[in-house]
Amino acid sequence: MRTKLFFSEAVRSIGANISTTVAATMTVLIGMFLLGLFIALFSWVNSWTDHVRKDVIVKVFFVQEATEQQINGVQSKLLTFPETKSVVFISKEEALKRMKAKYPELTQNLSSNPLPPAFEATPKDPDQVKALADKLQPLPAGVDKVDYAEKKTQRILAVTNVIKYIFLLGSLILLAASTILIANTIRLSIFSRRREVEVMKLVGASNWFIRGPFMLEGLICGLIGALAAVVLLVLAKKFALPVIEGRSTTFREDDVHALSFPLVAIILVGVSLLVGAAGSGITLRRFLQI
Repeated sequence: MRTKLFFSEAVRSIGANISTTVAATMTVLIGMFLLGLFIALFSWVNSWTDHVRKDVIVKVFFVQEATEQQINGVQSKLLTFPETKSVVFISKEEALKRMKAKYPELTQNLSSNPLPPAFEATPKDPDQVKALADKLQPLPAGVDKVDYAEKKTQRILAVTNVIKYIFLLGSLILLAASTILIANTIRLSIFSRRREVEVMKLVGASNWFIRGPFMLEGLICGLIGALAAVVLLVLAKKFALPVIEGRSTTFREDDVHALSFPLVAIILVGVSLLVGAAGSGITLRRFLQI
């Protein structure tokens, strides 16, 4: 019975204050649409940076005359390091095959294979690549050099970390801004009905009885705004994403992907409901002193 009363009061209030209701709903719509874009973009960037950081490896090149015993000894040594995730042996033949595929013009007139055998050691954490390379100093017998493309690696690690932090900070700022805007809009709606609240207090209504319809109104505005934002995101996904994917090869990487759309939609609806209810409750407590 009380729930039915709260719902009818919330609907009546929405109809009686249509301008503030529209403002609150539009605020939720814009905020959740932008938040949805940030969530999808951040998850994609996070996946992309993980993909890029997989290329951070330590290459151990042997001399041409390296014996099988020396090669096995270096492999055993690499596997004992706590920083090592995996070790892959690249034979001379495999190295030449890769070279031909990547730089065919440089391998057309080769009379013999000049490439040495090598190991590719992948660290457990890309940030440990230097520590892993330093573990092989001084160079073991049979090893010509150890390389991890220091400048390129440092640039990759720095750029990917900065990108992650920027998108994380942007998402948090956007969420905070959306909460503040929604709370301010709901505050206007509540302030326009302050006399109604005073009358309810005078006749003995409890604080939660007064808060109920307002919080339900916030939930309704949040739900409508979130659903509208989800519809806009569906349209953006259908019409804008194929155009972007057609112009970028990075989007077609198998292991680079954003958070699934249904999960993003659920997050947006949950956040909007929480913000709508919290905004109403906090505003009533702080600004009407009930």
